[in-house]
Amino acid sequence: MFLDFFESKGHLKMKSFSLVPHNDNSLLIINSGMAPLKPYFTGQEIPPRRRVTTCQKCIRTGDIENVGKTARHGTFFEMLGNFSFGDYFKREAIHWSWEFLTEVVGLDKDRLYPSIYLDDDEAFDIWNKEIGIAPERIFRFGKEDNFWEHGAGPCGPCSEIYYDRGEKYGCGKPGCTVGCDCDRYMEVWNNVFSQFNNDGKGNYSELEQKNIDTGMGLERLAVVVQDVDSIFDVDTLQALRNKVCEMAGVKYHEDEKQDVSIRVITDHIRSVTFMVSDGIMPSNEGRGYVLRRLLRRAARHGRLLGIEGKFLSKLCETVIEGSKDGYPELDEKRDFIIKVIAEEEDKFNKTIDQGLSILADMEQELEKSGKKVLGGADAFKLYDTYGFPMDLTKEILEEKNITIDEEGFTVAMNEQREKARKARKTTNYMGADATVYDEIDPAVTSKFTGYDKLVNESEITVLTTESEITEALSEGDKGTVIVDESVFYATMGGQEGDCGVITGPEGEFTVETTIKLKGGKIGHVGVMTKGMLKKGDKVTLSVNAAKRADSCKNHSATHLLQGALKEVLGSHVQQSGSYVDPDRLRFDFAHFQSMTAEELEKVEKIVNEKIAEAIPVVTQVMTIDEAKKTGATALFGEKYGETVRVVCMGEFSKEFCGGTHVANTSNIGLFKIISESGVAAGTRRIEALTGNGVLKYYAQLEETLKEAAKAAKAEPVQLVKKIHSMNDEIKTLMSENEKLKAELANNALGDVTKDITEVKGVKFLATKVDNVDMNELRNLGDKLKSQIGSGVVLIVSAQGADKVNMIAMATDDVIGKGAHAGNLIKAVASCVGGGGGGRPNMAQAGGKNPAGIDELLAKAPQVLEQQL
Repeated sequence: MFLDFFESKGHLKMKSFSLVPHNDNSLLIINSGMAPLKPYFTGQEIPPRRRVTTCQKCIRTGDIENVGKTARHGTFFEMLGNFSFGDYFKREAIHWSWEFLTEVVGLDKDRLYPSIYLDDDEAFDIWNKEIGIAPERIFRFGKEDNFWEHGAGPCGPCSEIYYDRGEKYGCGKPGCTVGCDCDRYMEVWNNVFSQFNNDGKGNYSELEQKNIDTGMGLERLAVVVQDVDSIFDVDTLQALRNKVCEMAGVKYHEDEKQDVSIRVITDHIRSVTFMVSDGIMPSNEGRGYVLRRLLRRAARHGRLLGIEGKFLSKLCETVIEGSKDGYPELDEKRDFIIKVIAEEEDKFNKTIDQGLSILADMEQELEKSGKKVLGGADAFKLYDTYGFPMDLTKEILEEKNITIDEEGFTVAMNEQREKARKARKTTNYMGADATVYDEIDPAVTSKFTGYDKLVNESEITVLTTESEITEALSEGDKGTVIVDESVFYATMGGQEGDCGVITGPEGEFTVETTIKLKGGKIGHVGVMTKGMLKKGDKVTLSVNAAKRADSCKNHSATHLLQGALKEVLGSHVQQSGSYVDPDRLRFDFAHFQSMTAEELEKVEKIVNEKIAEAIPVVTQVMTIDEAKKTGATALFGEKYGETVRVVCMGEFSKEFCGGTHVANTSNIGLFKIISESGVAAGTRRIEALTGNGVLKYYAQLEETLKEAAKAAKAEPVQLVKKIHSMNDEIKTLMSENEKLKAELANNALGDVTKDITEVKGVKFLATKVDNVDMNELRNLGDKLKSQIGSGVVLIVSAQGADKVNMIAMATDDVIGKGAHAGNLIKAVASCVGGGGGGRPNMAQAGGKNPAGIDELLAKAPQVLEQQL
């Protein structure tokens, strides 16, 4: 009725979007009708029509602990919505909501009460003057009730419509009216006037286009129309609720404790069924964790009702039957949904009894010690070992008035993550622990078919997340896809694995790299960028052709490089390692000294000659003996099977190799060595580029040359000449600068002979000068030392607000009496926040506190006196 009504008002009816948000990091799961339409509200995307209507499946878990305890709370609901993207605004939205509720659904006008945002006089006038609602029946509420926002994004004031369900649902208190917490006045419709954008930090800006976002919970409207107590009594949910009662052999409304469990299971199985149909898989993070929490909470309440064994995988069929007309994907994925739920139930059932008994022991320990808080480490043990999500442990303990040290739980969780991170072996599986692959059935294998094609079709045999095997991957999930046959080359023999895309009937997976796993399995590692992939899906695998071509050029060039090195350096050259990716190549080889510039030039020339010769690259599979007879080079220490693949580039290069190559050496284009270095005793490394990489390299060099010429104010061809002349100029200026600095230092010093004092018969000159660097201080020290003939000199200079330089010198005769320049400096440097020391005849130091210079000069004679 709702969708047809708004279609008649020019709205485009769109199917419900997936529960997995698309390109929206602010949400884990779709929680409102407008959430998937955000890009249309903000203007980032153009909507298919300016008016849209939907019935959107939604999940909200903010009140999860109240689900079951009350008859009002639920996690899954369907949200009816009509939306305007910069088209109609308040007037039409209000008129149509009234028309639908009163004329189409037939609700009694006298039982409907609108509310508006405190200062929304425009909405008040529409309700009062146009619809004809008396002012005393229009309620003004504050931001908490009548301003809609959900995290970052579009938001604005609301006008809600409440329905008076009658005294039997009321609290009976005098003055009970709209806004009371009791169940009499139920909000059935919410008109949101989206006119602002919240940046997520509480800053609001006016939206360029004013929008309408209407939400009406289908279940709530059904409660009103069917005049029942709660959403659990609506016909569709009642069928599900009755099925739970039948499985448990109990009746609803006989025992409040049992009713809580019945409601939990009824609600949660709906959420779980819909989540799995949209490709959300149980896991310990993000959306998957929400699913796991709901599923395990429902499983545990099944135990409380006395239901034996697996029951949720049977119960989800009732959900599918009741909702498949509106959501045909439930029926299409029936087997898949049942399998996923059954497997998760199995996992939990294996540990739940053990976990419950451990928890009971923990409770007893707490009782004995008179404590009411379970330690975080204990709660984590239940989570880690027995699969109890923390809120499940919390709920069980709540029944006995025990709480959990949640902070301690987080600490234990972080500790374990840190330990796992440190214990990991290095893998290229996106930095995560590779043990997930050890759980794959050893019989699973893959065949590589990508030597002569870049696209193929195959069937998915295994899917994994970063931590466990799964039945499906959905948008945003990181994981690995394994198929029967793949054109993707897996990292092997020094060649980096392919990247590309895997497309299935319902989604797209971006392959970031491809890895070789035990048993010949090829793992396509990456992220789901759209929709979902399921085990068993027929998929199309497409390798990134440009990147593969560049890898091939680099790989074939390493073969030519090895041939050229043998020719230039001698037959002792043996490959000891290589690395090839689309951007560059690296080749390690046995050789006992660094290569000369001439040798490198020769090698580069030979490789480019072989490229220019356009030699066909021929690959053949043969026995090891046959291969050896051809003179093909094997990699030292490598284990080979019965047959090997030999790659030949004419008579110049023949090597055992399983990698991918160009069809002809001319395809490589160009070859350029960019470095040669030693990596170990007797092992050298060459890094080089081919094809486009060489062109990029020269383009960057040219750019650098232009920048240098620009900085030197010369044409590139004149740059060398200009640099020589600039160097000459710099030398002259430096010489002049040194003379000037010496002159300035002398002037700063002035006549200090009058400052000479005697300490135990030894002449001592301690003085300060301004802004003199260490070099000039040394020159001044030498000058003063020769002036006094015999004695000790100490000069200190402040440079700016936070730097001090100082130097001390002593003549040989006073050193014989005990004077020591190094120890003198060491003793006084702390006055200026520094340190230093040196030899008896000369020492220097630095500091950072010029304010302490006077204290230093006063302390110095005392230090010298102690030395003599």
